[in-house]
Amino acid sequence: MSVDAVGTARRGRGARQAARAKRDITMLPALKRGLPLTEPMSAEEISKIDEASMSILENVGVVFRDPIALADWKKAGADVRGETVHLDRALVRDLIKTIPETFTYHARNPANNLPFGRDHAMFVPMTGAPYLRDLDDNRRNPLLSDLADFHKLAHMLPSMHSSAHHIVEPYDHPISHRHLRITYSSMKHSDKTFMGMTTSPKNAEDVLDMAAILFGADFLEDHPVVTGNCNGNSPLVWDETMLGAMRAFSRRNQPVLCSPFVLGGANTPASVAPTVAQLNAEAISALAYTQVIRKGAPAIYGHYLSTVSMKSGAPMAGTPEISLMNFMIGQMARFYGVPWRTSNTLGGAKTFDAQAGYESATTLMAVLMSGANYIWHSAGWNEAGMHCSMAKFVVDAEQCAMGYRMAQGINWDDFDDALKAVGDIGPGGHYLGHPHTLENFQRAFFMPELFDNNSIEQWQAEGAVEINERALTHAKALLKDYEEPTLDPGVNEELLAYIARREREIPAADALNQDH
Repeated sequence: MSVDAVGTARRGRGARQAARAKRDITMLPALKRGLPLTEPMSAEEISKIDEASMSILENVGVVFRDPIALADWKKAGADVRGETVHLDRALVRDLIKTIPETFTYHARNPANNLPFGRDHAMFVPMTGAPYLRDLDDNRRNPLLSDLADFHKLAHMLPSMHSSAHHIVEPYDHPISHRHLRITYSSMKHSDKTFMGMTTSPKNAEDVLDMAAILFGADFLEDHPVVTGNCNGNSPLVWDETMLGAMRAFSRRNQPVLCSPFVLGGANTPASVAPTVAQLNAEAISALAYTQVIRKGAPAIYGHYLSTVSMKSGAPMAGTPEISLMNFMIGQMARFYGVPWRTSNTLGGAKTFDAQAGYESATTLMAVLMSGANYIWHSAGWNEAGMHCSMAKFVVDAEQCAMGYRMAQGINWDDFDDALKAVGDIGPGGHYLGHPHTLENFQRAFFMPELFDNNSIEQWQAEGAVEINERALTHAKALLKDYEEPTLDPGVNEELLAYIARREREIPAADALNQDH
């Protein structure tokens, strides 16, 4: 039974009618791109960025603010001067060429495994929001139950390929314990792949221990199951916390995103191409370090991109320069032969309004045409990441499904049959009752569930409901229909025992609802 571009299994007409009463939450396969990519740089310009980045690594250097990393670099043959590591380009190239260009993500439900890299991509929800806009559209601090609801939605939305991790911060648990509860929620409420907390090296180790309980320690040795993210401090600094977490993931052979945190014009030059040159140097220095830790470990060229308003200093989303940088970074990642991550559907609006839609749509289109593999922050992001919106979460997911359909490219499978219909109908007729239309109407053209395309009279007659309210109604219906993909009871018991032990061992010194 095949799956089409909107996650609907193809069945006979009678079976389709019978299945309408039951919601289809089948996850879309990994996106296999079928469209040409947008590549604005010539071969000479790619070489120019590469040369500039290598010059930064050799002559300016990168600070690795971590004694273990400095010792590792000395042993690898780098020029270490205090905390600054000067990296010879030959050493960097030798290291990053051992990063696998492709691999497969393994989920606890094997049907949700994902080929990854080259022309395969996945959509991942947003993470890290200290506030949410809830099912009543109230902006407030999240609880663990809110996080569970987002994980449930991620499980039920076909375009989401991951449950991520702390989509929102659960303020009803001490900071020092949150990573345990967040990881368990990711595992329990969805059987898709997930992300692991990297808020400290020990927290990262806890996540990996829990993954070993879920999958088996031996399985982790050669099967990617969880993704870590390590943010660099631009310009040109990697700190002890991120490097320790990077070591935890790479030693266990689990993928890590090496992500410079770019605020264009604030912590990079106020120009697109030099910003990419700096970001590229930062990213490949970390990618190279993953291979110092463990040669052949999966690693992903990462970044977080925003530009800074020169009026206020605030980060902006959806700007033309961000799109251009995504196109360029995609070319650089392919030049080095490594998979790469970007951010999607970002918005700075305070509510789910036209600004949020425009910014998110601009980013989504650029991301799809840039060839990114790990497409993070794909649902819910608003207010520069300060809140995750329940309404925007479900609409973003539908937009990702629409983008998925487009990025697959043109389907020629039924070309001959459809042309026969032209002869059957002839001039002046219509196709609505033709057998080809009846067989293909559900998959021929994407039909958004959350956008209204009716006449204004029908829209008014049905209550004049706008997108935010419509989306919240949809989110409530999804959660009402949610069925938990049950964990093996023995595994569940072992995970809960691990959490209980670690919560006894870790001081709960952080007050609840403490700012962070």
